[in-house]
Amino acid sequence: MASVSPYIGLFGTVWGIMHAFMALSGAKQATLQMVAPGIAEALIATAIGLFAAIPAVMAYNRLSLRVNAIEQDYGNFIDEFTTILHRQAFGKAPH
Repeated sequence: MASVSPYIGLFGTVWGIMHAFMALSGAKQATLQMVAPGIAEALIATAIGLFAAIPAVMAYNRLSLRVNAIEQDYGNFIDEFTTILHRQAFGKAPH
């Protein structure tokens, strides 16, 4: 979701700006009333994309940190457990 949301927002931005230019294409003189709706549409699409992407990236980063911490804990457990097994089997810690 986080990786796709900015592209959806970008698509909406391109779409809105395209509408703004199409409104200008048939006019002899450009006015703000012609351009503003398309630009507003583009900015809304950008905001929606960012609104979806930012929390998703934050959640992913938090989850990723937690997974890395758990992975580190498992690695430490494996090291300690194999040392205990080695001591029981051979009477000394491995080198």
